[in-house]
Amino acid sequence: MDTIRTKDMIFVDSYGRERIFSGMNVVDKTPYTPGFTEHCYSKDLSWVDEFQKKGFNIIRLGMTWSVVEPEKGKYNEEYLNSIEKIMDYCHEKGIYVYLDMHQDLYSPKSGDGDGAPDWATLCEPYTFKKAKFVWAEGYFWGKAVHRAFDNFWANKQVDGDGLIDCFADMWGYIADRFKNHPALFGFDVFNEPFPGKDGGKVFRKLISKLVRVTLFDKRVNRCKLIKDALGKEKIKVLDHYTGDVFHSIVSAGAELINKFDTEKYMPFLNKTSSKIREVTDKGILFIENSYYSNLSIPCLNSPIEINGKREDLQCFAPHGYDLMVDTDLYKYASNSRVESIFSQHRITQERMKNPVLVGEWGGHSNGTDWFPHVEFLIDTFNKYKWSNTYWTYWDGLLKEEIMTVLSRPYPRAVTGEIKEYYHDRKNNEFVLTYTQDKEFDAPTVVFAHKPVKEISVDGETKIIPITDKTSEIEIKTGIGKHTVRIKF
Repeated sequence: MDTIRTKDMIFVDSYGRERIFSGMNVVDKTPYTPGFTEHCYSKDLSWVDEFQKKGFNIIRLGMTWSVVEPEKGKYNEEYLNSIEKIMDYCHEKGIYVYLDMHQDLYSPKSGDGDGAPDWATLCEPYTFKKAKFVWAEGYFWGKAVHRAFDNFWANKQVDGDGLIDCFADMWGYIADRFKNHPALFGFDVFNEPFPGKDGGKVFRKLISKLVRVTLFDKRVNRCKLIKDALGKEKIKVLDHYTGDVFHSIVSAGAELINKFDTEKYMPFLNKTSSKIREVTDKGILFIENSYYSNLSIPCLNSPIEINGKREDLQCFAPHGYDLMVDTDLYKYASNSRVESIFSQHRITQERMKNPVLVGEWGGHSNGTDWFPHVEFLIDTFNKYKWSNTYWTYWDGLLKEEIMTVLSRPYPRAVTGEIKEYYHDRKNNEFVLTYTQDKEFDAPTVVFAHKPVKEISVDGETKIIPITDKTSEIEIKTGIGKHTVRIKF
Protein backbone atom coordinates (compact mmCIF):
# COMPACT_ATOMS: atom_id res chain seq x y z
CA MET A 1 0.00 0.00 0.00
CA ASP A 2 1.17 3.52 -0.77
CA THR A 3 2.48 5.61 2.10
CA ILE A 4 0.12 8.54 2.64
CA ARG A 5 1.40 11.95 3.64
CA THR A 6 0.02 15.47 3.66
CA LYS A 7 0.81 18.42 1.42
CA ASP A 8 -0.80 21.75 2.22
CA MET A 9 -4.56 20.98 2.31
CA ILE A 10 -4.54 17.60 0.57
CA PHE A 11 -3.47 13.99 1.10
CA VAL A 12 -0.88 12.63 -1.33
CA ASP A 13 0.73 9.23 -1.89
CA SER A 14 4.29 8.15 -2.71
CA TYR A 15 3.65 8.86 -6.42
CA GLY A 16 2.56 12.41 -5.67
CA ARG A 17 -1.10 11.72 -6.55
CA GLU A 18 -3.85 13.57 -4.70
CA ARG A 19 -5.82 11.06 -2.63
CA ILE A 20 -9.44 10.92 -1.46
CA PHE A 21 -10.65 8.43 1.18
CA SER A 22 -14.17 7.14 1.80
CA GLY A 23 -14.99 4.82 4.66
CA MET A 24 -16.71 4.16 7.96
CA ASN A 25 -16.23 4.07 11.70
CA VAL A 26 -15.78 0.55 13.06
CA VAL A 27 -15.82 1.15 16.81
CA ASP A 28 -15.79 -1.22 19.76
CA LYS A 29 -17.38 0.47 22.78
CA THR A 30 -17.72 -2.73 24.83
CA PRO A 31 -16.89 -1.94 28.47
CA TYR A 32 -13.95 -3.78 29.93
CA THR A 33 -14.51 -6.87 32.02
CA PRO A 34 -11.76 -9.30 33.10
CA GLY A 35 -10.95 -11.58 30.19
CA PHE A 36 -12.12 -9.15 27.50
CA THR A 37 -9.32 -9.54 24.98
CA GLU A 38 -10.77 -9.22 21.46
CA HIS A 39 -12.13 -6.29 19.47
CA CYS A 40 -15.77 -7.11 18.77
CA TYR A 41 -15.28 -6.86 14.98
CA SER A 42 -12.14 -9.00 14.82
CA LYS A 43 -13.91 -12.34 15.30
CA ASP A 44 -15.44 -12.44 11.82
CA LEU A 45 -13.67 -10.33 9.21
CA SER A 46 -16.08 -10.93 6.34
CA TRP A 47 -17.25 -7.32 6.71
CA VAL A 48 -13.84 -6.21 5.39
CA ASP A 49 -14.53 -8.08 2.14
CA GLU A 50 -17.84 -6.23 1.82
CA PHE A 51 -16.13 -2.92 2.53
CA GLN A 52 -13.79 -3.50 -0.37
CA LYS A 53 -16.60 -4.56 -2.71
CA LYS A 54 -18.57 -1.40 -1.95
CA GLY A 55 -15.62 0.85 -2.58
CA PHE A 56 -14.56 1.90 0.91
CA ASN A 57 -10.82 2.40 1.28
CA ILE A 58 -10.41 3.52 4.91
CA ILE A 59 -11.82 2.77 8.36
CA ARG A 60 -11.68 4.63 11.64
CA LEU A 61 -10.94 1.73 13.98
CA GLY A 62 -12.16 2.64 17.46
CA MET A 63 -11.10 1.23 20.81
CA THR A 64 -11.19 2.57 24.37
CA TRP A 65 -8.64 3.37 27.05
CA SER A 66 -10.47 1.18 29.57
CA VAL A 67 -9.83 -1.91 27.43
CA VAL A 68 -6.31 -1.03 26.28
CA GLU A 69 -5.07 -0.21 29.80
CA PRO A 70 -7.50 -1.75 32.33
CA GLU A 71 -4.79 -1.61 35.01
CA LYS A 72 -2.45 1.34 35.25
CA GLY A 73 0.70 0.63 33.25
CA LYS A 74 -0.49 -2.80 32.06
CA TYR A 75 -1.56 -2.99 28.43
CA ASN A 76 -4.03 -5.51 27.07
CA GLU A 77 -1.76 -7.27 24.56
CA GLU A 78 -4.39 -9.80 23.49
CA TYR A 79 -6.77 -6.99 22.60
CA LEU A 80 -4.05 -5.16 20.65
CA ASN A 81 -3.38 -8.44 18.83
CA SER A 82 -7.01 -8.39 17.67
CA ILE A 83 -6.52 -4.82 16.41
CA GLU A 84 -3.52 -6.05 14.46
CA LYS A 85 -5.59 -8.91 13.05
CA ILE A 86 -8.09 -6.42 11.64
CA MET A 87 -5.32 -4.24 10.24
CA ASP A 88 -3.62 -7.25 8.62
CA TYR A 89 -6.78 -8.17 6.74
CA CYS A 90 -7.47 -4.56 5.80
CA HIS A 91 -3.99 -4.45 4.30
CA GLU A 92 -4.76 -7.53 2.20
CA LYS A 93 -7.84 -5.72 0.85
CA GLY A 94 -6.14 -2.38 0.28
CA ILE A 95 -8.01 -0.58 3.07
CA TYR A 96 -6.26 1.96 5.29
CA VAL A 97 -6.84 2.19 9.04
CA TYR A 98 -6.58 5.10 11.42
CA LEU A 99 -6.71 4.30 15.11
CA ASP A 100 -9.28 6.11 17.25
CA MET A 101 -9.20 6.25 21.05
CA HIS A 102 -12.92 6.62 21.58
CA GLN A 103 -14.81 8.13 24.50
CA ASP A 104 -18.32 9.29 25.25
CA LEU A 105 -19.14 10.88 28.64
CA TYR A 106 -15.52 10.15 29.60
CA SER A 107 -15.92 6.65 31.02
CA PRO A 108 -18.10 3.51 31.05
CA LYS A 109 -18.61 4.31 34.74
CA SER A 110 -21.02 7.02 33.54
CA GLY A 111 -23.49 4.23 32.72
CA ASP A 112 -24.13 5.58 29.21
CA GLY A 113 -20.64 6.13 27.88
CA ASP A 114 -17.23 4.63 27.27
CA GLY A 115 -13.60 5.63 27.49
CA ALA A 116 -11.33 5.84 30.50
CA PRO A 117 -10.67 2.93 32.90
CA ASP A 118 -11.93 3.07 36.45
CA TRP A 119 -8.50 3.94 37.85
CA ALA A 120 -8.38 7.05 35.62
CA THR A 121 -11.94 8.21 36.34
CA LEU A 122 -11.76 10.76 39.16
CA CYS A 123 -15.13 12.34 39.79
CA GLU A 124 -15.34 12.65 43.58
CA PRO A 125 -17.40 13.79 45.42
CA TYR A 126 -19.97 13.24 42.66
CA THR A 127 -21.42 9.99 41.35
CA PHE A 128 -22.60 9.19 37.84
CA LYS A 129 -26.34 9.13 37.18
CA LYS A 130 -28.09 7.13 34.49
CA ALA A 131 -29.54 9.19 31.64
CA LYS A 132 -33.31 9.77 31.73
CA PHE A 133 -33.91 11.44 28.38
CA VAL A 134 -30.95 11.15 25.95
CA TRP A 135 -27.64 9.32 26.32
CA ALA A 136 -25.63 12.58 26.12
CA GLU A 137 -27.34 14.44 28.97
CA GLY A 138 -24.34 13.86 31.24
CA TYR A 139 -22.50 16.38 29.07
CA PHE A 140 -25.17 18.99 29.77
CA TRP A 141 -25.71 18.71 33.52
CA GLY A 142 -23.78 15.69 34.81
CA LYS A 143 -21.51 16.89 37.63
CA ALA A 144 -19.62 13.59 37.75
CA VAL A 145 -18.92 13.74 34.02
CA HIS A 146 -17.78 17.35 34.33
CA ARG A 147 -15.51 16.60 37.28
CA ALA A 148 -13.92 13.60 35.55
CA PHE A 149 -13.04 15.72 32.51
CA ASP A 150 -11.80 18.62 34.64
CA ASN A 151 -9.45 16.30 36.53
CA PHE A 152 -8.19 14.85 33.25
CA TRP A 153 -7.43 18.25 31.69
CA ALA A 154 -5.76 19.30 34.96
CA ASN A 155 -3.48 16.22 34.69
CA LYS A 156 -4.60 15.10 38.15
CA GLN A 157 -2.20 12.56 39.61
CA VAL A 158 -2.88 8.88 40.21
CA ASP A 159 -0.13 7.10 42.16
CA GLY A 160 2.32 9.86 41.30
CA ASP A 161 1.54 10.10 37.58
CA GLY A 162 -0.66 12.65 35.82
CA LEU A 163 -3.69 11.38 33.90
CA ILE A 164 -2.63 13.07 30.67
CA ASP A 165 0.88 11.67 31.13
CA CYS A 166 -0.57 8.17 31.48
CA PHE A 167 -2.76 8.69 28.42
CA ALA A 168 0.21 9.93 26.38
CA ASP A 169 2.32 6.97 27.50
CA MET A 170 -0.41 4.62 26.32
CA TRP A 171 -0.42 6.28 22.90
CA GLY A 172 3.34 6.05 22.73
CA TYR A 173 3.07 2.32 23.36
CA ILE A 174 0.37 1.86 20.68
CA ALA A 175 2.28 3.97 18.15
CA ASP A 176 5.44 1.97 18.73
CA ARG A 177 3.53 -1.28 18.30
CA PHE A 178 1.85 -0.35 14.99
CA LYS A 179 4.34 2.11 13.51
CA ASN A 180 5.46 -0.20 10.71
CA HIS A 181 2.09 -1.65 9.81
CA PRO A 182 1.45 -1.07 6.08
CA ALA A 183 -2.28 -0.33 6.64
CA LEU A 184 -1.59 2.41 9.21
CA PHE A 185 -2.97 5.80 8.14
CA GLY A 186 -2.75 7.69 11.41
CA PHE A 187 -3.67 8.35 15.03
CA ASP A 188 -6.95 9.95 16.17
CA VAL A 189 -5.89 10.64 19.73
CA PHE A 190 -9.12 11.60 21.55
CA ASN A 191 -12.71 11.47 20.35
CA GLU A 192 -14.76 14.66 20.71
CA PRO A 193 -12.89 16.34 23.59
CA PHE A 194 -15.28 17.87 26.11
CA PRO A 195 -14.45 20.89 28.31
CA GLY A 196 -15.80 19.60 31.64
CA LYS A 197 -17.63 22.01 33.93
CA ASP A 198 -17.41 24.75 31.30
CA GLY A 199 -19.35 22.42 29.01
CA GLY A 200 -22.29 22.70 31.39
CA LYS A 201 -21.97 26.48 31.25
CA VAL A 202 -22.02 26.33 27.46
CA PHE A 203 -25.25 24.34 27.53
CA ARG A 204 -26.92 26.93 29.75
CA LYS A 205 -25.73 29.73 27.50
CA LEU A 206 -27.19 27.97 24.46
CA ILE A 207 -30.57 27.53 26.13
CA SER A 208 -30.62 31.19 27.17
CA LYS A 209 -29.71 32.32 23.65
CA LEU A 210 -32.33 29.99 22.16
CA VAL A 211 -35.02 31.69 24.24
CA ARG A 212 -33.83 35.19 23.28
CA VAL A 213 -33.64 34.38 19.58
CA THR A 214 -37.06 32.73 19.62
CA LEU A 215 -38.66 35.74 21.31
CA PHE A 216 -36.86 38.63 19.63
CA ASP A 217 -35.04 37.62 16.43
CA LYS A 218 -36.89 38.90 13.35
CA ARG A 219 -35.72 35.89 11.34
CA VAL A 220 -38.04 33.70 13.41
CA ASN A 221 -41.71 33.90 12.43
CA ARG A 222 -43.19 33.49 15.89
CA CYS A 223 -46.82 33.26 14.74
CA LYS A 224 -46.04 30.39 12.41
CA LEU A 225 -43.76 28.80 15.01
CA ILE A 226 -46.62 28.77 17.54
CA LYS A 227 -48.97 27.37 14.91
CA ASP A 228 -46.52 24.57 14.15
CA ALA A 229 -46.01 23.89 17.86
CA LEU A 230 -49.75 23.43 18.30
CA GLY A 231 -50.18 21.40 15.11
CA LYS A 232 -49.94 17.68 14.47
CA GLU A 233 -46.32 17.76 13.19
CA LYS A 234 -44.65 19.58 16.07
CA ILE A 235 -41.26 18.68 14.67
CA LYS A 236 -41.77 21.45 12.10
CA VAL A 237 -40.90 23.89 14.87
CA LEU A 238 -37.24 23.10 14.22
CA ASP A 239 -37.57 24.25 10.61
CA HIS A 240 -37.62 27.81 11.95
CA TYR A 241 -34.05 27.37 13.16
CA THR A 242 -32.27 27.48 9.82
CA GLY A 243 -28.51 27.44 9.51
CA ASP A 244 -27.98 31.16 10.07
CA VAL A 245 -30.35 31.27 13.05
CA PHE A 246 -28.91 28.06 14.48
CA HIS A 247 -25.36 29.37 14.21
CA SER A 248 -26.24 32.60 16.00
CA ILE A 249 -27.67 30.52 18.87
CA VAL A 250 -24.75 28.14 19.32
CA SER A 251 -22.18 30.93 18.99
CA ALA A 252 -23.22 31.99 22.49
CA GLY A 253 -20.82 29.31 23.70
CA ALA A 254 -17.91 30.37 21.50
CA GLU A 255 -15.87 32.17 24.16
CA LEU A 256 -15.78 29.20 26.51
CA ILE A 257 -15.11 26.69 23.74
CA ASN A 258 -12.36 28.81 22.23
CA LYS A 259 -10.74 29.06 25.67
CA PHE A 260 -10.88 25.28 25.96
CA ASP A 261 -9.45 24.80 22.45
CA THR A 262 -6.44 27.04 23.10
CA GLU A 263 -5.73 26.46 26.80
CA LYS A 264 -6.60 22.77 27.31
CA TYR A 265 -7.08 20.74 24.15
CA MET A 266 -4.18 21.89 21.96
CA PRO A 267 -1.56 21.71 24.76
CA PHE A 268 -2.85 18.19 25.50
CA LEU A 269 -2.73 17.21 21.83
CA ASN A 270 0.75 18.63 21.36
CA LYS A 271 1.96 16.70 24.39
CA THR A 272 0.40 13.41 23.33
CA SER A 273 1.57 13.88 19.74
CA SER A 274 5.11 14.48 21.00
CA LYS A 275 4.99 11.15 22.80
CA ILE A 276 3.94 9.45 19.55
CA ARG A 277 6.70 11.19 17.62
CA GLU A 278 9.27 9.96 20.14
CA VAL A 279 8.73 6.46 18.75
CA THR A 280 7.78 7.04 15.10
CA ASP A 281 7.65 9.69 12.41
CA LYS A 282 4.99 7.62 10.61
CA GLY A 283 1.23 8.06 10.74
CA ILE A 284 -0.84 11.21 10.31
CA LEU A 285 -1.83 12.95 13.55
CA PHE A 286 -5.49 13.97 13.82
CA ILE A 287 -6.89 17.20 15.22
CA GLU A 288 -10.54 16.92 16.22
CA ASN A 289 -12.98 19.62 17.27
CA SER A 290 -14.60 19.73 20.69
CA TYR A 291 -17.97 18.10 21.29
CA TYR A 292 -19.78 21.44 21.04
CA SER A 293 -18.13 22.39 17.75
CA ASN A 294 -20.13 19.50 16.26
CA LEU A 295 -22.94 22.08 16.38
CA SER A 296 -21.02 24.81 14.48
CA ILE A 297 -19.51 26.67 17.44
CA PRO A 298 -16.38 28.16 15.87
CA CYS A 299 -13.25 26.12 16.57
CA LEU A 300 -9.94 27.76 17.51
CA ASN A 301 -7.69 24.72 17.29
CA SER A 302 -4.24 25.34 15.91
CA PRO A 303 -1.84 23.12 13.97
CA ILE A 304 -0.02 20.50 16.03
CA GLU A 305 3.47 21.51 17.12
CA ILE A 306 6.28 19.20 18.23
CA ASN A 307 9.07 20.94 20.16
CA GLY A 308 7.77 24.31 18.97
CA LYS A 309 7.77 23.33 15.29
CA ARG A 310 4.74 22.63 13.12
CA GLU A 311 4.24 18.89 12.61
CA ASP A 312 4.56 17.74 9.00
CA LEU A 313 1.96 14.94 9.06
CA GLN A 314 -1.35 16.19 10.43
CA CYS A 315 -4.95 16.64 9.38
CA PHE A 316 -8.16 18.17 10.67
CA ALA A 317 -10.88 15.60 11.48
CA PRO A 318 -14.09 17.50 12.25
CA HIS A 319 -17.39 15.92 13.25
CA GLY A 320 -20.85 17.29 12.54
CA TYR A 321 -24.45 16.23 13.14
CA ASP A 322 -27.90 17.71 12.76
CA LEU A 323 -30.12 18.07 15.85
CA MET A 324 -32.17 15.07 14.72
CA VAL A 325 -29.29 12.61 14.95
CA ASP A 326 -29.78 9.64 17.30
CA THR A 327 -33.57 9.92 16.97
CA ASP A 328 -36.29 8.34 14.86
CA LEU A 329 -36.85 11.80 13.36
CA TYR A 330 -33.65 11.91 11.34
CA LYS A 331 -35.70 12.26 8.17
CA TYR A 332 -36.35 15.83 9.36
CA ALA A 333 -32.63 16.66 9.49
CA SER A 334 -31.89 20.08 8.03
CA ASN A 335 -29.50 20.64 5.14
CA SER A 336 -29.29 24.28 6.15
CA ARG A 337 -28.16 23.46 9.68
CA VAL A 338 -25.46 20.96 8.65
CA GLU A 339 -24.26 23.36 5.96
CA SER A 340 -23.73 25.89 8.75
CA ILE A 341 -21.72 23.31 10.73
CA PHE A 342 -19.45 22.26 7.90
CA SER A 343 -18.95 25.77 6.58
CA GLN A 344 -17.45 26.59 9.99
CA HIS A 345 -15.20 23.56 9.70
CA ARG A 346 -14.13 24.81 6.27
CA ILE A 347 -13.10 28.11 7.85
CA THR A 348 -11.05 26.19 10.42
CA GLN A 349 -9.40 24.11 7.69
CA GLU A 350 -8.41 27.19 5.70
CA ARG A 351 -7.01 28.82 8.82
CA MET A 352 -4.92 25.77 9.80
CA LYS A 353 -4.01 24.82 6.19
CA ASN A 354 -4.58 21.13 6.86
CA PRO A 355 -6.27 18.43 4.77
CA VAL A 356 -9.63 17.25 6.11
CA LEU A 357 -10.95 13.79 6.84
CA VAL A 358 -14.43 14.14 8.37
CA GLY A 359 -14.27 11.66 11.24
CA GLU A 360 -17.99 11.35 11.98
CA TRP A 361 -21.12 12.38 10.12
CA GLY A 362 -24.57 11.10 9.16
CA GLY A 363 -27.21 9.30 11.17
CA HIS A 364 -29.81 6.62 10.68
CA SER A 365 -33.57 6.18 10.59
CA ASN A 366 -36.27 3.93 9.21
CA GLY A 367 -37.38 4.23 5.60
CA THR A 368 -35.63 6.26 2.91
CA ASP A 369 -36.88 9.82 3.55
CA TRP A 370 -33.52 10.72 5.10
CA PHE A 371 -31.42 9.61 2.09
CA PRO A 372 -31.49 13.07 0.38
CA HIS A 373 -29.95 14.58 3.52
CA VAL A 374 -27.09 12.08 3.36
CA GLU A 375 -26.65 12.86 -0.34
CA PHE A 376 -26.44 16.56 0.53
CA LEU A 377 -23.67 15.85 3.02
CA ILE A 378 -21.74 13.75 0.51
CA ASP A 379 -22.07 16.51 -2.08
CA THR A 380 -20.75 19.00 0.48
CA PHE A 381 -17.68 16.85 1.14
CA ASN A 382 -17.12 16.46 -2.61
CA LYS A 383 -17.30 20.23 -3.05
CA TYR A 384 -14.56 20.72 -0.47
CA LYS A 385 -12.51 17.68 -1.64
CA TRP A 386 -12.84 16.15 1.84
CA SER A 387 -12.29 12.54 2.76
CA ASN A 388 -14.66 11.02 5.33
CA THR A 389 -15.67 8.10 7.54
CA TYR A 390 -19.41 7.61 8.07
CA TRP A 391 -20.78 7.01 11.57
CA THR A 392 -21.09 4.05 12.04
CA TYR A 393 -20.80 0.40 11.02
CA TRP A 394 -22.78 -2.44 12.63
CA ASP A 395 -23.48 -5.99 11.60
CA GLY A 396 -25.98 -5.98 8.76
CA LEU A 397 -25.50 -2.34 7.74
CA LEU A 398 -23.79 -3.26 4.47
CA LYS A 399 -26.95 -5.02 3.34
CA GLU A 400 -29.26 -2.09 4.10
CA GLU A 401 -30.67 0.20 1.42
CA ILE A 402 -28.60 3.17 2.61
CA MET A 403 -25.64 1.50 0.90
CA THR A 404 -27.10 2.64 -2.43
CA VAL A 405 -26.18 6.14 -1.24
CA LEU A 406 -22.97 5.49 0.71
CA SER A 407 -21.41 3.29 -1.97
CA ARG A 408 -20.80 5.90 -4.65
CA PRO A 409 -18.22 6.96 -7.25
CA TYR A 410 -15.23 9.02 -6.13
CA PRO A 411 -11.61 9.65 -7.19
CA ARG A 412 -9.28 7.50 -5.12
CA ALA A 413 -6.03 8.80 -6.63
CA VAL A 414 -5.52 11.64 -9.11
CA THR A 415 -2.38 12.44 -11.10
CA GLY A 416 -2.52 16.14 -10.54
CA GLU A 417 -4.54 18.77 -8.71
CA ILE A 418 -8.25 18.05 -8.42
CA LYS A 419 -10.29 21.03 -9.56
CA GLU A 420 -13.74 19.51 -9.15
CA TYR A 421 -15.59 16.24 -8.91
CA TYR A 422 -19.26 15.44 -8.49
CA HIS A 423 -21.81 12.67 -8.82
CA ASP A 424 -24.81 13.54 -11.01
CA ARG A 425 -27.27 10.97 -9.65
CA LYS A 426 -30.13 12.00 -11.90
CA ASN A 427 -28.13 11.37 -15.07
CA ASN A 428 -26.07 8.47 -13.66
CA GLU A 429 -22.82 10.28 -14.35
CA PHE A 430 -19.60 11.05 -12.49
CA VAL A 431 -17.39 13.98 -13.52
CA LEU A 432 -13.80 14.66 -12.46
CA THR A 433 -11.67 17.61 -13.59
CA TYR A 434 -7.97 17.91 -12.74
CA THR A 435 -4.78 19.61 -13.88
CA GLN A 436 -1.62 17.57 -14.40
CA ASP A 437 1.78 19.30 -14.50
CA LYS A 438 4.07 16.27 -14.96
CA GLU A 439 4.16 12.64 -16.04
CA PHE A 440 3.25 10.05 -13.40
CA ASP A 441 4.34 6.43 -12.93
CA ALA A 442 0.88 5.54 -11.68
CA PRO A 443 -2.63 6.22 -13.07
CA THR A 444 -5.59 8.23 -11.87
CA VAL A 445 -8.00 5.80 -10.17
CA VAL A 446 -11.76 6.23 -9.83
CA PHE A 447 -14.08 3.86 -7.98
CA ALA A 448 -17.20 2.95 -9.97
CA HIS A 449 -20.18 1.84 -7.88
CA LYS A 450 -22.20 0.55 -10.86
CA PRO A 451 -21.44 -1.12 -14.20
CA VAL A 452 -19.72 1.39 -16.49
CA LYS A 453 -21.44 2.20 -19.78
CA GLU A 454 -19.10 4.84 -21.15
CA ILE A 455 -15.89 6.69 -20.27
CA SER A 456 -14.94 9.99 -21.89
CA VAL A 457 -11.39 11.30 -21.30
CA ASP A 458 -8.33 12.32 -23.35
CA GLY A 459 -6.27 9.36 -22.20
CA GLU A 460 -6.01 5.61 -21.88
CA THR A 461 -8.48 3.79 -19.63
CA LYS A 462 -8.69 0.36 -18.06
CA ILE A 463 -11.57 -1.12 -16.05
CA ILE A 464 -10.52 -3.50 -13.25
CA PRO A 465 -13.54 -5.43 -11.89
CA ILE A 466 -14.02 -5.73 -8.14
CA THR A 467 -17.42 -7.46 -8.35
CA ASP A 468 -19.86 -7.94 -11.21
CA LYS A 469 -21.13 -4.41 -10.46
CA THR A 470 -18.25 -2.43 -8.95
CA SER A 471 -14.83 -1.67 -10.37
CA GLU A 472 -11.76 0.55 -10.36
CA ILE A 473 -11.14 2.65 -13.45
CA GLU A 474 -7.49 3.41 -14.19
CA ILE A 475 -6.87 6.49 -16.35
CA LYS A 476 -3.51 7.37 -17.86
CA THR A 477 -3.17 11.01 -18.94
CA GLY A 478 -0.37 13.45 -19.75
CA ILE A 479 0.41 17.04 -18.86
CA GLY A 480 -2.58 19.37 -19.15
CA LYS A 481 -6.14 19.85 -17.95
CA HIS A 482 -8.35 16.78 -18.06
CA THR A 483 -12.05 16.07 -17.63
CA VAL A 484 -13.25 12.54 -16.98
CA ARG A 485 -16.89 11.66 -17.58
CA ILE A 486 -18.14 8.24 -16.55
CA LYS A 487 -21.66 7.11 -17.36
CA PHE A 488 -23.26 4.22 -15.47
